[in-house]
Amino acid sequence: MMDTLSDVLAAVRLCAVSFLHAEFTAPWCIAAQVVPEDCRPLGAVPAHIIAYHYVVDGQLYLELPGEPALPLQAGDMVLLPRNDAHRLTSALGLRAAPVDELIQTVDSPGLARLRYGGGGAATHVICGFLGCEVADNPLLATLPAMLRVRVDDGPTGVWVEQSFHLAAAEFAAASLGSSTVLNKLAELLFVEAVRHHLASLPAEQTGWLAGLRDPFVGKGLALLHGRLAAPWTTAALAREVGLSRSAFAERFSKLIGQPPMSYLAHWRLQLAAARLRDSGDSLAQIAYGIGYESEAAFNRAFKREFGLPPATWRKRHATAGRA
Repeated sequence: MMDTLSDVLAAVRLCAVSFLHAEFTAPWCIAAQVVPEDCRPLGAVPAHIIAYHYVVDGQLYLELPGEPALPLQAGDMVLLPRNDAHRLTSALGLRAAPVDELIQTVDSPGLARLRYGGGGAATHVICGFLGCEVADNPLLATLPAMLRVRVDDGPTGVWVEQSFHLAAAEFAAASLGSSTVLNKLAELLFVEAVRHHLASLPAEQTGWLAGLRDPFVGKGLALLHGRLAAPWTTAALAREVGLSRSAFAERFSKLIGQPPMSYLAHWRLQLAAARLRDSGDSLAQIAYGIGYESEAAFNRAFKREFGLPPATWRKRHATAGRA
């Protein structure tokens, strides 16, 4: 199960960016959301944005429409996998100020500062995002609106907490290289948050993560991800996992939300897009590498999925990345 999760997390190719050190004094309340303007000074705007906040000191609430207010304290990191608009506040019921109007200075490229509040108890927060160049990913699509993880959880929790706290302090002081350390730790904590969420799912849960946990569907997902270019059929997968074709297809579709071969075709093309963007491989190499028997078949399938032929898509995204 975890091997398949690791495979998908690797394919997501998340890249974390910390861009704001916020210092609040109670009472305070801000309305926030990561927008393309936050990303552009730091590189190309990712196709999918996961906002995050790490509480260095103090405490606060995160409010998201339709969700209970989430209390946070020092050592908590909260992630918003769909980058929904939200509020950060020292107490419930306060009027929110737009965060964009409060950012006061930019001390160095990519590092913004915010100081705001009424002069009471202090709270320090590092804000950032994790970007993904493939917008439609089975993992990201099934995560909840909020994920909270304690930095000090797990067997390496003390080391991670100390490292994160030190990196956050150096980031706040604009120390050289601190953002790189902080970003790598944010990526690590995202993985931990996903693992914690997977372990907490109820038995009746459906969706990609629930399918990963199912002994038959999970094995099928592992086979598809582990041998992507194999000439899979639903019957071949069913034999491998030990079910009849009809039983496996029904179980897979119920949990994942689409038939096995539809899922495979979609995932192949998502990986193809990532390889077009990140590698210099030829179209034929990419096509055969993900299981297409010809470059022409790959071209047709890619255009149906993305609306552009792969060569045009590659040129456009390479240009966007340089910009």
